[in-house]
Amino acid sequence: MTLTLQQLNQADVAEATQLLDGIYEHSPWIAAAAMAARPLRSLAHLKHALAQVVNTANASAQLDLIRAHPELAGKAMVSNTLTAESTHEQSKAGLTQCTPEEFARIQQLNADYNQRFGFPFILAVRGPRGTGLGKQEIIDTFARRLFNHPDFERAEALRNIHRIAEIRLNDKFGFEPALGNDVWDWQERLAQHTDPGYAELGQLTVTYLTDAHRACAQRISHWMRDCGFDEVEIDAVGNVVGRYRPAQEGGKYLLTGSHYDTVRNGGKYDGRLGIFVPMACVRELHRQNKRLPFGIEVVAFAEEEGQRYKATFLGSGALIGDFKSEWLDQHDTDGITMREAMQHAGLCIDDIPKLKRDAAHYLGFIEVHIEQGPVLNELDIPLGVVTSINGGQRYVCEMIGMASHAGTTPMDRRRDAANAVAELALYVEQRAAQDGDSVATIGQLHVPNGSINVVPGRCLFSLDMRAPTDPQRDALVKDVLGKLEEIAQRRGLHFKAEQAMSAAAAPSDPAWQKRWENAVDALGVPLFRMPSGAGHDAMKIHEIMPQAMLFVRGLNSGISHNPLESTTSDDMQLAVDAFTHVLHQLDA
Repeated sequence: MTLTLQQLNQADVAEATQLLDGIYEHSPWIAAAAMAARPLRSLAHLKHALAQVVNTANASAQLDLIRAHPELAGKAMVSNTLTAESTHEQSKAGLTQCTPEEFARIQQLNADYNQRFGFPFILAVRGPRGTGLGKQEIIDTFARRLFNHPDFERAEALRNIHRIAEIRLNDKFGFEPALGNDVWDWQERLAQHTDPGYAELGQLTVTYLTDAHRACAQRISHWMRDCGFDEVEIDAVGNVVGRYRPAQEGGKYLLTGSHYDTVRNGGKYDGRLGIFVPMACVRELHRQNKRLPFGIEVVAFAEEEGQRYKATFLGSGALIGDFKSEWLDQHDTDGITMREAMQHAGLCIDDIPKLKRDAAHYLGFIEVHIEQGPVLNELDIPLGVVTSINGGQRYVCEMIGMASHAGTTPMDRRRDAANAVAELALYVEQRAAQDGDSVATIGQLHVPNGSINVVPGRCLFSLDMRAPTDPQRDALVKDVLGKLEEIAQRRGLHFKAEQAMSAAAAPSDPAWQKRWENAVDALGVPLFRMPSGAGHDAMKIHEIMPQAMLFVRGLNSGISHNPLESTTSDDMQLAVDAFTHVLHQLDA
């Protein structure tokens, strides 16, 4: 029998607990405590209520829950004493049909893991799509997590338990995230296209106007037509533009989208999620034969990452009239200019100025994006409303001291350039943390011609400083550069600091941010506001029209720019539902 929220809301605690039996392995106390959150507004609300009970429990209760789970391909599976739910899950992942070699490897991993952590390895083996992970992916994940810090691994075990519970709840409620599955599938299929040299390694790399990049554009354009867009084109810089017309001619358009290029050896969801979520929404409108008072323009931006040429936000920049003609003469590593690449791709360079949008014809810009960070993942919250895209400044620096013999130079007479930068790095870490939401990084640190027995005379380093507002960013930059000067003077050194980049913060438009907040609240999931530490196409469009963003939780600590980047089809479904709710708000 399919369970309903009405049944749960009307049942007494004991009956409700029985209805949720088996969701959390041998732990009925979780369901019982979660009933305090009634009335449950949605399945997503129930999922979060259950997770919160676990996350606020004491460490002993959490460990008991983890230890209530069986080992993967372990003794319980061999002896046929798994619960029905666990048997189904392990079978779906193929663990009941391991080869002798695979079984031996998993048994060794189980033993090593238990010895290190004192509890069994927990993995949601049905995976982010619910269809089951491959055995090799399971083994690789097992081996990777063996090196986590014990506190982190306990939290990761609990997050996987919540994912297991989510899939079991979907089964119990007869729920399938159909649109989330479609969005997930689009991204998997698009990831089949990757640049030469990376395809052979099984890595995803799509840089501007390569064959793989152009194949992605073609694939997206075909899918847009299949979804029912009225007009689809690849424009003069390679953006794929789909337009779904308003109910009456002359209506304004909602602009949305994100980028389809990737970093080298990157993930499948960065940027692309923001293309496919609105595509799914347009497809549903087309299936319903429904038009809105406004049109929807989805842009798959051709370039955002700056990987092939030193020109970032090329795609969204063209839409605001910020395409710099000098970019055309830049060379890639093979000596091919951007002009030559564009001509080879059949793009009409002379038409680039025509791409500039007139903001008067648009309501605003919204963008859905994977978070690219650990915050939502650690909070077990699926969606986050972005308050501002951080402004940032970057510097390329050099600390100059005196190279000298490491054995004969007394410690109080050294002019060590590397130690000075190390002192600055610790200050940078401490100063950024004072603000709570500022971040600062020394990502490059190099001692040219360094030797093991020489006190460093030079140290090259970078500074990257970001904050949600320009005044906050400027205060951070002032303090860090002031500290740099103070350290150099005190240590008898001198330095050079050249600004390499400055980007203004892009605060979300209050009215558009409120629409995202209304949508998230309507779904019954917690409303969480957060700044974006990464740059996005929205910060370019921000220069000519109001914008606001929605973040979607990532798996694997929210890692991004990495093959481990991932999210679930359930969270993608919530993103589609939230986007649809924003459309309904505008329609009303």
